[in-house]
Amino acid sequence: MQKYSYPLAALFTLGIFSSPALAGSWQQNQAVGGFNKVHLYTPDSVSSIGQGRGLLVVLHGCTQSVDAYLTANLAQAAEQHGLVIAVPDAMNKAGFGCWSYWQGTRNRSSGDYKNLINLATALMATPGYQIDPNQVYIAGLSSGASFAHTTACIAPDIFAGVGVSAGPSIGTSSNGALGPCETADVATRCNQYAGSYASHFSSQIASIAHGRNDTTVNLCYNEQNATGMADLYNVTRLAGENLISNGTGRTADETLWQNGRVSMLWLNNVDHAWSGGQGASGSYINGNSINYASYLGQYFSDNNQRVNRNSAPELSQISVSQGTNQISVSGKATDADADPISVNASFNNSINQTVSVSATPNTTGNFSLTSPVLANDWYQITVTATDSEGLVSEPYSTSVLLGPPPPATAPELSELAVSVEGQCATVTGRVFDLNRDLASVNVEFSTGTVAATLNGDLLSAQRCGLTGGNNTALVTALDAEGLLSSELLNFSIDAGQNATLDQHIAAGRLDYTNYANCYLEYSTASFILREQLVTGDQCRWQDNDASCFGPTQSCSSAGGGEDGGDPTPPPAADCVQFSTNNYSHKLAGRAYSSGNPYTPDYFATGSNTALAGSTWGVSVLSSTSAGYWQLGACPN
Repeated sequence: MQKYSYPLAALFTLGIFSSPALAGSWQQNQAVGGFNKVHLYTPDSVSSIGQGRGLLVVLHGCTQSVDAYLTANLAQAAEQHGLVIAVPDAMNKAGFGCWSYWQGTRNRSSGDYKNLINLATALMATPGYQIDPNQVYIAGLSSGASFAHTTACIAPDIFAGVGVSAGPSIGTSSNGALGPCETADVATRCNQYAGSYASHFSSQIASIAHGRNDTTVNLCYNEQNATGMADLYNVTRLAGENLISNGTGRTADETLWQNGRVSMLWLNNVDHAWSGGQGASGSYINGNSINYASYLGQYFSDNNQRVNRNSAPELSQISVSQGTNQISVSGKATDADADPISVNASFNNSINQTVSVSATPNTTGNFSLTSPVLANDWYQITVTATDSEGLVSEPYSTSVLLGPPPPATAPELSELAVSVEGQCATVTGRVFDLNRDLASVNVEFSTGTVAATLNGDLLSAQRCGLTGGNNTALVTALDAEGLLSSELLNFSIDAGQNATLDQHIAAGRLDYTNYANCYLEYSTASFILREQLVTGDQCRWQDNDASCFGPTQSCSSAGGGEDGGDPTPPPAADCVQFSTNNYSHKLAGRAYSSGNPYTPDYFATGSNTALAGSTWGVSVLSSTSAGYWQLGACPN
């Protein structure tokens, strides 16, 4: 699989100095694009086509929590096909927690249609996700399928493909979902929804699917939706069927239209549910057939009409050497399409200052380039090759130290914070190691120790199942020399109240206003409610996804409602002190430098007191007020 990336300036800045997505992991309960709750999965892989990753937005069905999709094998599909997955919880629900496809205005500036467009554009605009604008797709189940279908019609310029699983046809009524089939002119309606954007249908594709055992939504919609989209795209049906298999007994029957523009699937052994493949589980998630998300990933990559299928250049035989205040890079850059190539090398120092040098390979692909004169420092070097089509190679990265090595120094922790969701706590922050020999960062919770995930200088660690009440997290950074630093964070967990529906009502946390939604989701089982602040001193009790909630009423003392955060800062009069080299003081904002870049003079921030020893001199700085540091330790 060919991988793609972006130039160093973007990669290094985002990867080390901001807060990008954590690759290969779920980010749960994110607020994005007008939605309060979105589950996001960012894969380690990238798409096999185009440049970067694809984006697949998946919409839940009626009464279905977005949490069900955490166990629907979406992550498997994401890794296989380089797809960022976004699962939003509808903001404007109708009926029994449904996406409101049968009501409201259908245009780009209304309700959740607007939110879905904003969600897609917000994720595309976040460089850390590396989303290719030509690989943005939307899919859903049941009401979510109809809403996804409608959204793809409204915004065909944004969505290159759509997946419709057990969805009533666009424009049909709510009665058509559970009753007899409603006839719909899908092509005409879709074209009307698009308005002035209809020209983009010439490069859109559609997958229509339905479980053969579905007794909830009429099976007629599968054929009606598929032929409707084929009419819209003006493509003809191909003869025969293809058997899609994900192992023994997990199959689907596929019908294709011309150029793969439309696909129709019958999911064997699937009822009214999202087909997640082997091992999938959850509310309205079925594991008896193929993984539909994986199918979509393959179908979209095989048939996408918008990507440039030209291949990116490749780098090989990279060699990095250093002289007096300069770094040289040589190697080979080739392009399978014989497109002209430019090679770029960027040199980024420890305070994120970047210089770049470019070169053109010779006829055999060999290149050589040298940096300008650089000050003594650590440098992150990234080399990329770009062809005349704008495609960028997989980057080559390494780090080089110019000048004498700094003294052994313990890693520094900064910007540590705790966020709490339910009984899960996530610790985030930064770690800087002057000697570049960081060995590990561990976070010790009351229930065990977690090895932090590192991305550049960003750290993250999550622990779930924590007990209610006051909690601590001890963050420890250790380097290869055995030097360490640690910091204790305090936070609170609201364990909520666990009871049955009737017991919650008896306790006054719920009433009968929202009884149907709560009963459909939990029946007679126990479930947890937490008290959330609405406004002023008014609160309401609700479950994790806010689909089951009680009346707004005066806040009790038992709710908790804490969402964690930074440890309580010390009073302003308290004194804090740090002992480290002047360069580390500068990185932390406690000092600044001026003068000769090779032997700069350092001064304490605020007091402007001179610090001895230039870059690697060790100073003790103390402070009793924000932004004002002075030389010397805190008074006893």
